[in-house]
Amino acid sequence: MSWFTKFLTSSIGQKFVMALTGIFLMLFLIVHLLGNLQLLNDDGGASFNFYAHFMTHNPLIKTVSYLLYASILLHAYQGLLLWRKNRASRGNVRYAVNHVRSTEVASRNMAWLGIVILVFIILHMYQFWFQMHWGPVPFVEYPDGTEPVKDLYTLVAAAYSNLAYVIFYVVSMVVVAYHLWHGFWSSFQTLGLNHPKYMPLVRGIGVAYAIGIPLLFAIIPVWMYIGAK
Repeated sequence: MSWFTKFLTSSIGQKFVMALTGIFLMLFLIVHLLGNLQLLNDDGGASFNFYAHFMTHNPLIKTVSYLLYASILLHAYQGLLLWRKNRASRGNVRYAVNHVRSTEVASRNMAWLGIVILVFIILHMYQFWFQMHWGPVPFVEYPDGTEPVKDLYTLVAAAYSNLAYVIFYVVSMVVVAYHLWHGFWSSFQTLGLNHPKYMPLVRGIGVAYAIGIPLLFAIIPVWMYIGAK
């Protein structure tokens, strides 16, 4: 076994992979949010449909998407491995006084939160990504003379007209926010970017990111549901 393989299978290596894939996924969330915000344009879905068409037909974006899928699976797999390893190392010992730091509690909850997020991603991808590629999504033409594009806006609008789905989406964003709250700064800490001079700034940016990104995601289905009434 090479040193690189030993490193990747060690606790430090697994945390390193978790940090790198986590940062990549956090960057993806920003790009994904910018695209989803097109849903709020008052243009009958044209902006969002053109955005979706570009994202599914650009060769570079399609290549990066495979890296995204691999990162999601690797991040989830490594997270479960670390959770099982940490749980095994703690054993079944119980103490008379259970004094646990809040950061430790957050770490222990990351696996459960991650599982909830993974379930949300699977359902979300089936609802939109799978339907976009293999579902009976009609094409729509716009008067600017461009080629017909799939009408994914109507698909999204139909999903967000369902109150149960909107509630599920918003609750999932709350879980994502909590996951990001801990994951943002811990990723920088794992990579050794935790200098006392800069860590307060990193934590501040992390809090703003963990609250702002999920909040904006959650606003979209709520806004569309209210607007459809």
